[in-house]
Amino acid sequence: MAKKKSITKDHIITFYMDYVLEHGENPKSVYAFSKSNNFEEAKFYEFFSDFQAIEKGIFEAFFSNSITVLEKSEDYENFDPRNKLLSFYFTFFENLTANRSYVVQALEKHKNDLKGLKMLAGLKRHFTAYIANLDIEMLDLKNETIEKIQDKTLKETAWLQLLITMKFWLDDSSRSFEKTDIFIEKSVNTTFDVLDIAPLKSVIDLGKFIFKERFQMK
Repeated sequence: MAKKKSITKDHIITFYMDYVLEHGENPKSVYAFSKSNNFEEAKFYEFFSDFQAIEKGIFEAFFSNSITVLEKSEDYENFDPRNKLLSFYFTFFENLTANRSYVVQALEKHKNDLKGLKMLAGLKRHFTAYIANLDIEMLDLKNETIEKIQDKTLKETAWLQLLITMKFWLDDSSRSFEKTDIFIEKSVNTTFDVLDIAPLKSVIDLGKFIFKERFQMK
């Protein structure tokens, strides 16, 4: 049988996700993987160095696909940073939900330590760059060094918030993951309320919600 020639990066990602879901493990070798999907092994190396690179690429694809969808919306372009981030969250988690079987299999055993997970390194790079480009209004501290620390803290805090939300989503057993939607709205709004030095009502609401859900899930 002639080898497939028009193989793209997305094709290889799809082949890989299907293999992992069907076999419950990574392919044994790039040679066996490419042969089972009827394409030349060299095609694999045009896009990825190894299977770990594919795993990183999958979560980067979830991010880039979400941004592509958002950028097609004229409404999104006119949103303020708060609503842009909310829109990103809802779109990103729709992507995760559409691929939940793979995401759960990839992350379930690491869900209590997502922060240091190598397969999320590319996602972190793209997401923190996205946060930096949202132009979130911060305190004007009149000190370049302190402002750099403030910017770094914002990006790291935003990344941690995304990881916490992913952990919540992995544990969420509610219909259509509606509790995750509530968590997203409360956590993102709380972040911006704190930045705006708003009343602490949102912080208190979020704390009560997290305590209630953690208690019920145990």
